[in-house]
Amino acid sequence: MNAKEYRNFSCLHHDQAEIQAAGPGVVRRILSYSDDAMCVENVFETGAVGSLHSHPHTQITYIVSGRFQFTVGDETYEVKAGDTLLKKDGVIHGCTALEGGVMLDFFTPAREDFIK
Repeated sequence: MNAKEYRNFSCLHHDQAEIQAAGPGVVRRILSYSDDAMCVENVFETGAVGSLHSHPHTQITYIVSGRFQFTVGDETYEVKAGDTLLKKDGVIHGCTALEGGVMLDFFTPAREDFIK
């Protein structure tokens, strides 16, 4: 991350965020993070899958654009731009992009496995 560090915050311009492959048809950018919080942008092509997984982080997902089918635990939800999901730590979840789009994920604490 090439964020400019200021006294009480950092600033990262979108075009400076490293693009990482996150699976077939999915790329992510780590937009900003500290030890206790992280914001990640995920861009999905139509049909791309975020495979079922779990992690020890609480996660809020905001759908910026597109349409997705999410499985969270034993439930399945269809979401679109403007919708939000909360996934508590340890809950199995994943998604399929019904229409290509962008989502923002907010994690607490930060996903150390995303930081290279």
